[in-house]
Amino acid sequence: MASSAQAKTASSITPDMVAEHGLTPGEYQHLLDVLGREPNLVELGIFSVMWSEHCSYKTTRKHLGKLPTKGSHVICGPGENAGVIDIGDGQAAIFKMESHNHPSYIEPFQGAATGVGGILRDVFTMGARPIANLNALRFGEPSHPKTRHLVSGVVRGIGFYGNCVGVPTVGGECTFHPSYNGNCLVNAMTVGLADQDKIFYSAAAGVGNPVVYVGSKTGRDGIHGATMASAEFTEDSEEKRPTVQVGDPFSEKLLIEACLELMQTDAIVAIQDMGAAGLTSSSFEMADKGGLGIELELDRVPMREEGMTPYEIMLSESQERMLMVLKPEREEMAKAIFRKWELDFATIGHLTDTGRMVLKMHGEVVADLPVAPISSEAPVYERPYKKSSEFRAQSSGKWEEYETLRQAARTPSYKLWTLNSELLTLIACPDIASKRWIWEQYDHQVMNDTVQIPGGDAAIVRVHGTKKGLALTSDVTPRYCEADPIEGGKQAVAESWRNITAVGGEPLAITNCLNFGNPQRPEIMGQIVGCLEGMGEACRALAYPIVSGNVSLYNETNGSGVQPTPNIGGVGLLKDVTKHTTLAFKNEGDIILLIGETVGHLGSSLYLREILGREEGAPPPVDLAREKEHGDFVRRLIQAGRVTACHDLSDGGLLVALAEMAMAGRKGAQVRFPNYLPPHAFAFGEDQARYLLTAAPDKAEAIRREFEKAGIPCFHLGEVGGDTLQIEGRMKVSVDALRTAHEGWLPRYMNG
Repeated sequence: MASSAQAKTASSITPDMVAEHGLTPGEYQHLLDVLGREPNLVELGIFSVMWSEHCSYKTTRKHLGKLPTKGSHVICGPGENAGVIDIGDGQAAIFKMESHNHPSYIEPFQGAATGVGGILRDVFTMGARPIANLNALRFGEPSHPKTRHLVSGVVRGIGFYGNCVGVPTVGGECTFHPSYNGNCLVNAMTVGLADQDKIFYSAAAGVGNPVVYVGSKTGRDGIHGATMASAEFTEDSEEKRPTVQVGDPFSEKLLIEACLELMQTDAIVAIQDMGAAGLTSSSFEMADKGGLGIELELDRVPMREEGMTPYEIMLSESQERMLMVLKPEREEMAKAIFRKWELDFATIGHLTDTGRMVLKMHGEVVADLPVAPISSEAPVYERPYKKSSEFRAQSSGKWEEYETLRQAARTPSYKLWTLNSELLTLIACPDIASKRWIWEQYDHQVMNDTVQIPGGDAAIVRVHGTKKGLALTSDVTPRYCEADPIEGGKQAVAESWRNITAVGGEPLAITNCLNFGNPQRPEIMGQIVGCLEGMGEACRALAYPIVSGNVSLYNETNGSGVQPTPNIGGVGLLKDVTKHTTLAFKNEGDIILLIGETVGHLGSSLYLREILGREEGAPPPVDLAREKEHGDFVRRLIQAGRVTACHDLSDGGLLVALAEMAMAGRKGAQVRFPNYLPPHAFAFGEDQARYLLTAAPDKAEAIRREFEKAGIPCFHLGEVGGDTLQIEGRMKVSVDALRTAHEGWLPRYMNG
């Protein structure tokens, strides 16, 4: 029954207030049905964040349920703070990727910084020490007046937080496209290590057990952050600046150490970080998973501002805070640990058997809500969507013209050195150009376990004190997903799998961050459904399950959405970290082998976009059986120490991959192209399931015959040597010229 305080405020709820809280009239009616009465303002705020797209996944929940989440290495799949996989020897890798897109567009430094802080908490909440960060960044076209400001702020924010907290940022990606002009994407991933017998979960247990708040104080920052992240931007988006949180990485470092110290005891029953929706989501989720209720005394919440209301306390998204359920007899010991680390510690409530969330302040009930319906009965939508066949018809409708282009009937006249200028243009274009300017702002070697630094196919981080290593990567090709969501979804997973394979790792599992526009538009919803279908198909074929993830919708401004961007964060295992390879050419005279079939697929390619100024055509098809067959064969060769370099082929195709290997090794190569394709198609086609390998001359022929015997295409492309990259009779460019073009664009751009 409602208290007098509730009754006083319930009648003040107006349709405008409901709309301001992001609830539709139908959702508000559902709220009334669940509650059995009108809510007060505090209760309305709680419903609004718990039923927001960001917290409830009300649009995608049905489709996410189709993804494969189990596998031989999976300890814990989706549903917890992060995914957990077995890496042997009683150890586990715990990891997740999340978005902080809307806050980063409004306030790039703090938006990106707090995105890093939030994903770190998701991982160490489960008992893992964070060992690596990655990020995936998408910005608008370089000429847009806001792009340089966003790049600068986001990169500084990521570097500031990660560097101060002492976790290396070891990998990621950064691309540019006009679709991100009004919505940059900032996706952050953290990987941590834990002992399998010291993994912590969030389900509350034990009626009467104390509910404890630890970390930093609560302020007014971040209120309605989850609601803001569940709506598209309009002209007033700058007014939403107060919803961006402010991070303190030094407090986060103290919080990591205090939590990990307490986790060495038996004090913790359940633990949850306060992320989106702050104290509201953490308390409701813990109670719901445990099938219990919670009673909270909001006066006891540590606050850094005067006069905070229950509404503000419950909806604040202040950073560096955690919620715990402790064993009563361990409360004082836990308090001593957090006091030692100079962090707030407050017992703010206890668990009940009522199944209700009861909030009190100044001795008066300010909210009384059922836990389970609010947590699990958010509306689930089956929105209409454009079918995959329509996307394919749209891209194949332009395919006849494109196919003619591939066969060179409409190409420019290819004179002797045409490929020179095209290659130099491609490796200097914003998507492929070196991102050294970015990653040199990150401390990528702190903790002294980084084996392969940014710039390779995948980062490698040693499992401290062992010979094992984790291979880590982030991948997606948004233009493929836009042209054909199913093939694009498949390719994102397959490229992640290839990148881990290319360094010698065994791909184990993935996390994802699904970034799309407004799902109320059938075209956008079709992108979501199609990408998830393709991702699921690839994960099953490659035995590469999804163990955690995040959905970010409404990345749209005034009706213009971002390209579909389902980022894939992959984690693989190297049992012996010394048996890895890099993409750099190593030795004069090494033989270069091209693995996989090349048909010169230029649809939706960077060549088409950057050289011919066209964005059209179907993306390259993904043959998952070939991906697995080719990758497994390549990995065995690397692990046996039989190859000297390896690189997968992706953006820009064969010639760009050769240039990247040459620049990384500061060595040239002489290669020969076959005559069955036009030179530009062989050079820049983006066919999938392909790798470049190098091997010593006395080993290369045996390797080639083994591929041939297995029915895998293997072409002797040329040899490493000299200081130029040459294609017989068609191209010759110095490695120094390649490096100048590749390294120069981003620093020049950021210097104005």
